[in-house]
Amino acid sequence: MHKRRWGRPTCPRIVSNLPEVSFFKPQGVPMKDLEVNRLSVEELEAMVLVDMRDMEQEDAAKKMGVSRRTLARELSSGRKKLLDALVSGKAIEIKGGNYIPSSARMFVCGDCGKAWDAASGSGRPQSCPSCSGTDIRRKSSEQNTE
Repeated sequence: MHKRRWGRPTCPRIVSNLPEVSFFKPQGVPMKDLEVNRLSVEELEAMVLVDMRDMEQEDAAKKMGVSRRTLARELSSGRKKLLDALVSGKAIEIKGGNYIPSSARMFVCGDCGKAWDAASGSGRPQSCPSCSGTDIRRKSSEQNTE
């Protein structure tokens, strides 16, 4: 049975710090004996901006294209997973999530609300990939999504 989700669909987070290394494990522990905590790319981005780059949460949220409240949830979730792995001797995998690289361009359909990214240099989309509507608008990376 599928869990029914309530509320608005999540919009992709804008990420500029894609990890070069995506897996960490405790030294001397075989993989078969390890539990793995998975951090999403956007949880890592939130921690990098706030904890490593000392950005205010409001500024980090704008950079990621989300509300400050959403950024706070990403921070809390990521920090818990990271600390659990360090304290409990688990591996950490950075993978997945709902994000687009900051170099991509974001578009929104005015007819159905679908948001999608397009690579730079690919031209302006003529129609929505979801509903074929033609009311296409460019979404600013500074725009709040919640």
